[in-house]
Parts: sequence; C-alpha cells; structure tokens
Amino acid sequence: MSGDTPRKISRRTLLKGVGTAGAAAVGAQAGLLSGGAAPASQAAQEPPAAPDRDVREHLTAAEADTLNAMVARIIPTDDRGPGATEARAGRYIDRALGGALADSRQAYTAGLAAVDGHARSSRRAPFHQLSAADQDSLLKEVESGKAPGFGGSGSAAFFEMVRAHTIQGTFGDPYYGGNANFVGWDLIGYPGIRTSVTPADQRMNPLPVRIHKSAYDYEMFTKAASASLHGARGSWPLG
Repeated sequence: MSGDTPRKISRRTLLKGVGTAGAAAVGAQAGLLSGGAAPASQAAQEPPAAPDRDVREHLTAAEADTLNAMVARIIPTDDRGPGATEARAGRYIDRALGGALADSRQAYTAGLAAVDGHARSSRRAPFHQLSAADQDSLLKEVESGKAPGFGGSGSAAFFEMVRAHTIQGTFGDPYYGGNANFVGWDLIGYPGIRTSVTPADQRMNPLPVRIHKSAYDYEMFTKAASASLHGARGSWPLG
C-alpha cells in the first residue's frame, strides 16, 4: 500500500502493454488497489448502478452483489477502457466455485459476508450500494488486514484471493466464463492464441492481427478433457 495519494501511473497504465502473465506479476508487486482506484475526479461518487445480472450458479444474490462490486473496483472501468465488470470476472468466479475453485467456496461465503457486514456497520449501507470512493476506502482496510470480522488468516488473505481470481476472470480464456468478448485480451494488447507463430509475429512489427478465439475453438484442445481435469467449466486461466 502506498497511502491514499493516487500513483501518477495508474493501474490501467500498468496493465496495458503486458501479457496475461505480466498482468498477474504487476498485480502481485503493486497490488491492484495500491494508490487507490480511479482518482476521485474519475470515480463515480454516487452509488454505482447494479450491473447486468448473470445467471448465478453457486453464489447467492447477496454474495454476487458484493463480489461484483469488489471486482469492479479491483480492475475498474475508466476512460481508458473496460474493466472486470465488462469482462464478467464475477461470473467466472461463480462458475469456478463449482469446479476448480470449489475448495474456496467457504472462504467466499465467510469473506463476502464479512465485507458486506463491515460496510453496513462502518458506512451504514451494503457494500454494493456504497459510492466508489467509499468502496475503495473499505477495500483498502480489507487489503491491509485491518477489516474486522474475518477469521482464519484475516481480511488480507481474502482480498488477495479475490484479486487473483479477478485477474484470472478478466484475462483468462473466455471458455471459463470471464474475459467476455475478449475485452481483457484487448485491454493488454494480447493478440490471441496461436498454434503457430511466424517470424513477423515474433518481431511484433507489424503487430499481429488479433485472434478472438478460445483455446477450445482449436481441434488440438478438447472441452471434454478440460471438464474431466477441472470440473464443469472450472478454472484454467490461460486456456
């Protein structure tokens, strides 16, 4: 954490121009909420409108509201492009909780309840109804381990788990429910999965034509193998 003063280089700038693995590395080193989310001049100060609801598979309605609000502030939408909301990172997490992330289901149940409970007790409103600024300030408390109501390894561990899964859902293969319309790949300039790479592709000059295809659109990958290894639409973020 670097305090409440926004960094001169925003999270959006850091994420642009790096690959999926690079995005994860940036998040691990800098913390996606370090320095705050969008500056107050860019962040909506009114309670955000509820996002379009996806069909829930494992989360309750209240849990989905809290989670979707969290991912929206971890990788926010701003004037430079879409974020985790448009990528449907929350949908990815919801689906994966029935597959590869099933072991995290109880952690999400307890953690999301604690986040919302802390919002209600300290800000007098459910977390998803807080202004963006209030959501950011509360998430800083969660990230730093200062938020009450978290058992076990505390609020910092829960924040780190949600942050990691948000990155997966924003930049992973769309087959798993996130990276809707390939907005995550476009955001970081990832040209898409290739089964062969030409010398020109390697030089990145000119930039390769973007390929908007899931790994499972190629015959060499099979959805059946994915399902058997990772559960129904589980988590295999890089395809």
